[in-house]
Amino acid sequence: MKCLICHGEAIEPTNVEEELTVGNDIVKVPIRVLVCISCGERYYDRKTMRYLEEVETRLKEGRGNLKEIGKVLTYE
Repeated sequence: MKCLICHGEAIEPTNVEEELTVGNDIVKVPIRVLVCISCGERYYDRKTMRYLEEVETRLKEGRGNLKEIGKVLTYE
């Protein structure tokens, strides 16, 4: 498989964190996807996309195991 962006041939399965925005919160979801080592382009299969959609739905419904790792505050 060649990268669609840089045409590189080094595409490997890699652990990444996808960010989902729910209200004012950002939730990092760990997943494993194919990533181009040269340019960083990510390739998602249907199963992974369905999983991310299900996670987003659960989060919007207030369900899911979340661990708070910090806070971002805005000074006004």
